[in-house]
Amino acid sequence: MAVTLKINGGDVALDIPNDTPLLWAVRDELDLKGTKFGCGIGMCGACTVHVNGVAQRSCITPVGSVADASITTIEGLSAEGEHPLQQAWIATQTPQCGYCQSGQIMQAASLLATNANPTDADIDSAMGGNLCRCMAYTRIKKAIKMAASRKALANNVGAEVTLG
Repeated sequence: MAVTLKINGGDVALDIPNDTPLLWAVRDELDLKGTKFGCGIGMCGACTVHVNGVAQRSCITPVGSVADASITTIEGLSAEGEHPLQQAWIATQTPQCGYCQSGQIMQAASLLATNANPTDADIDSAMGGNLCRCMAYTRIKKAIKMAASRKALANNVGAEVTLG
């Protein structure tokens, strides 16, 4: 069965069953290894990708259900690592083992797309389903706040400032 997916801005046709988890299409068929297998039941967040801009667990998402959607993996966020979250992750030395970090970044990107200035409570709520065995949660929160402030700064560069 042929399934056509729009992944990271390009269309790909795959000869796989419609019930194949998106995770395996991404990793095994497209060789995009940034999205990780964690639990296989949508509970840990290691496999998080964006479907139409919203964070979704790819291990429990059948490819047939996202055939008409725009899918973004960590590689599609910025292949060069220039996304504010990727830069903040580096600046704060967030990862320890790093295994869950692509899922963490994708979840955080979904948060910042809808909430440019999240509070601690907003971050806790949005990130609560993404698990980190290394317990890097404090650094993850710090990186999200840094990315939000950098994004706000970038959006205001060149804006006229009125004093007085």
